[in-house]
Amino acid sequence: MDSTTHRRRALKADPAAQLALLDLQELDSRADVLRHQRAHLPELAQIAELTATRSELDGRRRDAQIAVDDLTAEQVKVDADVEQVKARRKRDQDRMDQGLIANPKDLERMQGELQSLQRRITSLEDDELEVMARLEDAQKDLDALTVQVGDADERLAELSEARDTRTRELDEELRTVAADREPAAAGIPEDLLALYERLRASKGGVAVGALRARECGGCRLSLDPAELSAIRSAPPDEVIRHEECQRILVRTPESGL
Repeated sequence: MDSTTHRRRALKADPAAQLALLDLQELDSRADVLRHQRAHLPELAQIAELTATRSELDGRRRDAQIAVDDLTAEQVKVDADVEQVKARRKRDQDRMDQGLIANPKDLERMQGELQSLQRRITSLEDDELEVMARLEDAQKDLDALTVQVGDADERLAELSEARDTRTRELDEELRTVAADREPAAAGIPEDLLALYERLRASKGGVAVGALRARECGGCRLSLDPAELSAIRSAPPDEVIRHEECQRILVRTPESGL
């Protein structure tokens, strides 16, 4: 690299201002980490998964409730049919017991009808037992699903509370970092700060790195001898850029120059 050309194109900034970039980078990197943590809280994934599960359970619960309602209505109808037929049989039996039917043919017909009514009652009572069994099973399903939905709601409330608590903690840390950032940036020249912000936007949030042990703190690559020689000869107020990653390099006592 032509060191003369490099110095002509480079920014100038007091070494203290360049060192301040490292503090600023540390604060901004910390803020990036905090924002990432806030956006990727483990509770968020758990809430999303449990919300989907809860929705599926609640859909099944609603279906179970419909089944219970339908079977309850069916049982009411069967019960009413049984009582109606029993009432008719009792009425006919009472007429016979009271001797109100004297005609033998009418009496024979009445006895046949009583037998038919008894068969009908037996059939209806069988239907009644079947409906009751189905209703009991449906009610068990509904009760189990209701418990599961309730458990999911309880767990969602716990996760939401944990999420909100952690979010508040992270927001407080972010406010602290933001408060510390203002004085950290105050002593940095505008042109250098503007370069820093552009590089942060294009370099994954890391715009500057310390030159330590002949290594760029931004990309972790070692500098070749020619570049180190150019940096060694550059004035202290020259803002150095790493040829490989183009990040700002800040010289430190541990640079290895």
